[in-house]
Amino acid sequence: MLEASNNNELPVIPGKRYFTIGEVSELCGVKPHVLRYWEQEFSQLKPVKRRGNRRYYQRHDVVLIREIRGLLYEEGFTIGGARQRLENDAKPTLSTDTNKKQIIQEMLTELAEIRALLA
Repeated sequence: MLEASNNNELPVIPGKRYFTIGEVSELCGVKPHVLRYWEQEFSQLKPVKRRGNRRYYQRHDVVLIREIRGLLYEEGFTIGGARQRLENDAKPTLSTDTNKKQIIQEMLTELAEIRALLA
């Protein structure tokens, strides 16, 4: 996934909790109407809506928008292709789940060994 500092042409994402659509527009280099359109096309993009239907984006939304922008504008994906790519990236694979379980089991074993040493 594209991280906040990986794209040199875009500004660094400030450490705020919520961003307005105007701020996100500047941070990601896309116009507000494009952001509203992407909300319809990408199910992962769900900003918080408050009074008067005002949108407030969180940091993970900004990172996702930058990733979408990279797929569409820099890698040449279509909307459908970018959507499919994001959906495939979001699905954990069986090997990933197996690796996580194996790592957790190894950590539990190590912790048990440390506990035995301390007792």
